[in-house]
Amino acid sequence: MPTGAPEVTIRAATSADTAAVLALLSASALPLDGVPDVLTDLLVAERLSSGAPEIVGAVAFERYGDAALLRSTVVAPRLRGAGLGERLVHAALDLARAHAVRDVVLLTTTAAEWFPRFGFTRITRDEAPLALHASNEFQYACPASATVMRLRV
Repeated sequence: MPTGAPEVTIRAATSADTAAVLALLSASALPLDGVPDVLTDLLVAERLSSGAPEIVGAVAFERYGDAALLRSTVVAPRLRGAGLGERLVHAALDLARAHAVRDVVLLTTTAAEWFPRFGFTRITRDEAPLALHASNEFQYACPASATVMRLRV
């Protein structure tokens, strides 16, 4: 773990985490559409803060057969830069592999320079697996100008 990284546990989200995850996403101006629907594949980063657990990050993926859409990658602003986002993405990719996902795709308007460290490369919307085109992310949540990236896992 990088120096200065917060001591956190990454775990599967529960319905009790929904409000905290939505608040993190909202504070970072990320799409909220469909988040409660992806709780089965939503991971949260939790740490103890003043003795009470606090959700300080999240990442999710939506499965569409052997393809998945990585979404809702967020870290509390005060903890950014400490490696927590990388830990979350690696955990999500491990989970995707465990579910036999072959292609992981994401859409971003702000982090296109951050995701190549995991092996993601830019593609066009048309190159994304067809099943993903029906998702909220493709249909409504992300503008047509969003960068589309793919990782073959």
